[in-house]
Amino acid sequence: MLDNLTKRFSKIIKKIKGEARLTETNTSDMLREIRIALLEADVSFVVVKDFIDSIKKKCLGVEVVDSLNPGQVLVSIVHKELVRAIGGDFGEYSTEISLDSKPPAIILMVGLQGVGKTTTAGKLAYWFKNGHHVRNGKLTGKKKVLLVSTDIYRPAAIEQLNIIANQIEVDFFDVKTSLKPCDIAIEALDYSRRHYYDIVIFDTAGRLGIDDFMMNEIKSLHKIVSPIETLFIVDSMQGQDAINTAKAFSEVVPITGIILTKLDGDSRGGVALSVSKVTGRPLKLVGVSEKINGLELFHPDRMASRILGMGDILSLVEQAQKNIDFNDNNRTINLLKSKDKFDFNDFYEQISQMKKIGSMSDLLDKLPEGLQIPSRALGSNNPDKMIIKTEAIINSMTLLERSKPDIIKSSRKRRISKGSGTTVQDVNNLIKQLDQMQSIVKKIKKNGFGKIFRSITGVNNFFK
Repeated sequence: MLDNLTKRFSKIIKKIKGEARLTETNTSDMLREIRIALLEADVSFVVVKDFIDSIKKKCLGVEVVDSLNPGQVLVSIVHKELVRAIGGDFGEYSTEISLDSKPPAIILMVGLQGVGKTTTAGKLAYWFKNGHHVRNGKLTGKKKVLLVSTDIYRPAAIEQLNIIANQIEVDFFDVKTSLKPCDIAIEALDYSRRHYYDIVIFDTAGRLGIDDFMMNEIKSLHKIVSPIETLFIVDSMQGQDAINTAKAFSEVVPITGIILTKLDGDSRGGVALSVSKVTGRPLKLVGVSEKINGLELFHPDRMASRILGMGDILSLVEQAQKNIDFNDNNRTINLLKSKDKFDFNDFYEQISQMKKIGSMSDLLDKLPEGLQIPSRALGSNNPDKMIIKTEAIINSMTLLERSKPDIIKSSRKRRISKGSGTTVQDVNNLIKQLDQMQSIVKKIKKNGFGKIFRSITGVNNFFK
């Protein structure tokens, strides 16, 4: 996510911090590098100009306190302006989805075809159903949700949303394709009121481009359902085209917020940094994975920190709290304490716990630059592919080999590598990792967590 931009900004920030004093020359050089980095990331020129001008203005006559050097002060200014540029001006709770209406609260999803609108409708329903909605920073509990499709022009879209609804165990309104979208909306509203739903999410038809027919239909639907939220879905891979489309939609219907999809893809990130500023509407949610739980609240300050290479530990902790069963985790810890040795069964269990949090790429992306695994350690391997390879190797072992790794010698290694589609070297590397985990667990048993990181030097040298 925004990988290239983060790397560029990290280098710029590192260089700024090394400056003993700020001069007109080095400040101008820094601003020029920031401008180039943002333009290469496909950020709107208008946004870039405003961003650079604002930093220049803030730098003039800035006072440096004794505890900070000029470089650190400049980093602070860049961070604050980046937060402002990506939506920090909208207010503390502006990224929350509003449900402040007489039930059911209506949410209208709009956007072009192919941006992930139907999938995002399902993700949002799952998000509400599992109690992730917040109001003024506090969870509001689980909601009863109804999904409705008004896309009669693409029957596959109706079936797709129906399948998603069944998968996440959310109710789906039985759509009669003989009806017009506005008639479907009227029937769905009547049904939702009679069955006491908290939220109704309307998925609308998309087009390959903006046309009068599409806009008139959206306008009519908006008038009938009177949504508390009209969410515009943007594909982060679209670049500046997405910004122009968002502006066109906002001129027809009062968009209240934006959901950015595919932020986990190979995107330059310009849309994420431009869309709020250009449309004047807050970015509320971001799609961070293809999984049904891959939807997160957008936090401008956290995103700014990640772009500057400072990480996003708060989101990482929230992700862990949301997805890990800590009762299971405590049982695992107690089991490890009672066992003589950490084995491949335990290793596999820990991998399963990590996967519940999210993809390894996403987890590593949220760590501060100084805590991230160096790229030379990962080589050309994707972290998620490395996890898949590890699982394949362990699954190719016998039950005896998993519980007694010491018996895995040459002939067994060859059989395991052949069965898992890997090499003997891969098997050897995994056994080395297990040896290190055994050493860590042994020290934890002896000293507890307090002394563990002071006593293990191998961890610091492992990736060198």
